[in-house]
Amino acid sequence: MIHEVEGDILLSGAHAIAHGVSPNDHFDVGLALALREMWPSMAKDFRHYAHQSHPSPGEVWTYPTADGRVIYNLITQEGEQLRGGSSGAASVSNVHHALKALRAQLEKDGVRSLALPRLATGAGRLDWADVRPLIEQQLGDLQIPVYLYTTFHKGQAANE
Repeated sequence: MIHEVEGDILLSGAHAIAHGVSPNDHFDVGLALALREMWPSMAKDFRHYAHQSHPSPGEVWTYPTADGRVIYNLITQEGEQLRGGSSGAASVSNVHHALKALRAQLEKDGVRSLALPRLATGAGRLDWADVRPLIEQQLGDLQIPVYLYTTFHKGQAANE
């Protein structure tokens, strides 16, 4: 069941957090940067994984944290480097495939709850009106709480 909440996803009590990245992400903007600051080895491990595996948009890379949480890195963006070092845009198709892969991984891993932001609408540059229905379609009937952080308030815990 999806619950829309407002607050800081980094303060979520959810078992897992999912967010969007590109195949060559440097984790240097937005939520990815904040996650890198909390778990510095995640960005290093992702770079190693990406260098070895050459992931494609629509895939998911899982990072278990030392405190028992799980970070799901959804590859929603294209990998080409643009001027200024930013990654390519996300696509509705990439988000759809990544959410489908996420659902399978959540069920396989026995995740108890999930938090995710307005996926692919920041660095991914998609319109929320196009992404929100995909989240509902792929995750809406899960038997775990899914906390969808629709409004960010730094330092404020959401009412999960």
